[in-house]
Amino acid sequence: MPQYQSIFNRIEIKYLLDAGTAQAFLAQIADQVTTDAFSASTIANLYYDTDDFQLIRSSIEKPVYKEKLRLRSYETPTQSSGVFVEIKKKVQGTVYKRRLMLPYQTALDYLDGQPIQTKNPQVQKEIDWFLHRYPLRPKAYISYERSAWRGLEDPTLRITFDKNILFRASKLDLSDGSFGIRMLDPSQTLMEIKLNDSMPLWLSHCLNDLYIFPTSYSKYGNCYKKYLLNHCLSLVGGTKNAS
Repeated sequence: MPQYQSIFNRIEIKYLLDAGTAQAFLAQIADQVTTDAFSASTIANLYYDTDDFQLIRSSIEKPVYKEKLRLRSYETPTQSSGVFVEIKKKVQGTVYKRRLMLPYQTALDYLDGQPIQTKNPQVQKEIDWFLHRYPLRPKAYISYERSAWRGLEDPTLRITFDKNILFRASKLDLSDGSFGIRMLDPSQTLMEIKLNDSMPLWLSHCLNDLYIFPTSYSKYGNCYKKYLLNHCLSLVGGTKNAS
C-alpha cells in the first residue's frame, strides 16, 4: 500500500453555495490557491451505524462530542483496491480523523469482525475500540463529485467543493458504483474549508465580500432525517408519521 496521511486534527467549516457564488469565490481567490494533488475525484462512502442509528441520532442533536465510522473509496473498488476505514470525531468544533488504508475485501472482513494486523497499530487500536463499543453495520451509501484546492502559502489549507451528492440505503456495496437519490439541487455545491490554524485574512475578506456564511450540513445527517428517520422510529417504537 502507498504512503498516506492517517491522522488529521483540524477545523472544518461548511458553506452551501449556488453555482454563481462558487464561481465568483474561486475567481477571487485564484491567486492564493492551486489545485490539490487529488483535484477532481468521485468519493464514495459507506456509513456504518447501529440498527437503531445511534451514532447519527446522537450527532444531529449537536453534542459537544460526536463520532462516526465510514468506509471510503476514491474509485469504484475491486476486492484488492485500496480503501479507507475512517473514524471521525468532532470535539467543540475541532475534527479528529483516524484512518487505515486496506484492500477493499480486507476492510469489509475487518468491519465484519475478523481480526487483522496492520502497520499502524495505534490507529487500528482506536478503530478496534470503536468497533468493540458499537454493533455496527453498513447503513447508508453516499457519493459525491469533489474538486479540491490548497493554499499556496499554507498547503495545509484545503478548500473542497462537493456536488452531485447521491444517497442510497440498499445495495450497500462500494463496488456497485455511484448511483442513488440526489440530495442537492444541481445548481448547488457544498464547499468546505479545512484549516489547521486560524483562517487567513484574505480568505475571511473574500467570504465577507461575497456574503458567504457558514452552514450546518451533514451529508449522512440529512440523509437520515429525510429518508432513514421513519425506519428508525419504527424500530424504537415511534410512529411513521412523526416528523
